[in-house]
Amino acid sequence: MTSDRLQHTTVLLDEAVDALLGAAGPQPEGTWVDATFGRGGHSRLILMRLGPEARLVAFDKDPEAIAEAARITDARFSIRHEGFRHLSELSAGSALGVLMDLGVSSPQIDSPGRGFSFRFDGPLDMRMDTTRGTSVADWLATAEAGQIAEVIRDYGEERFAGPIAKAIVTWREERGPLATTVELADLVAGAVKTREQGQNPATRTFQALRIFINAELEELQQALEATLNVLAPGGRLVVISFHSLEDRIVKQFIAKHSKEVYDRRAPFAAPQAMKLVALDRIKPSAAEVAANPRARSAIMRVAERTEVPA
Repeated sequence: MTSDRLQHTTVLLDEAVDALLGAAGPQPEGTWVDATFGRGGHSRLILMRLGPEARLVAFDKDPEAIAEAARITDARFSIRHEGFRHLSELSAGSALGVLMDLGVSSPQIDSPGRGFSFRFDGPLDMRMDTTRGTSVADWLATAEAGQIAEVIRDYGEERFAGPIAKAIVTWREERGPLATTVELADLVAGAVKTREQGQNPATRTFQALRIFINAELEELQQALEATLNVLAPGGRLVVISFHSLEDRIVKQFIAKHSKEVYDRRAPFAAPQAMKLVALDRIKPSAAEVAANPRARSAIMRVAERTEVPA
């Protein structure tokens, strides 16, 4: 049984499902995709609103999410233990809607054993899929200072990336590899000279290392590109992001494909038709943020696949 401390509150729950189903009408049929199952808040509401012959396919890399999905006994539901870049394996034009919630779930953050948070002392892991890949501790044990600084600067937008990287290497040389979240958080606090009000000095570094070790931005780009093939004409793309790096990728992707493309080498040729129409940008209400502070940075973008020309 999940403890109260590890329960997850789904951000923009009703708004996301409303946007996903769009004008599909009551109890729509067809295939729908929850590309980031998490703890299943969106999936459960989608299933409540789909028709009896509909199908919901979910994806998640986290074994704990897969275990949670096993509690759903609805025959219309299936889940794949894979990251959402594997959307590309679905049939062309097979989905009427794809939902991506890019946030880390509260159980992931609040479980010390996962190593996502500096608030708890735990192993320095941060892998979304604990059955494969390299942990943050293992990577930091061998990475050069320049590599570490680049990751923290690029994925955390941390201006003290250089001093933090040097401090990590010095620690490693003097005491051995960093092993726990508290060790890293304390080290970063010593290297960051000025702090943003209300933010732990380790926030940006932990974000950067998590994004890097899970290749989150690369996978997001691959998944977004896959939706252009997977979505049927009129199908909806709904993406909830929680920091500027993710939102920038989503915003630019929708903008890029929401305009006609002209070939400068053939100025009189017909333009390539746009593939998406941007529909909406939604942020959580003040009431939702007050009830769930983790929702404050969320931005949801909605787009629709255009008719594919013959």
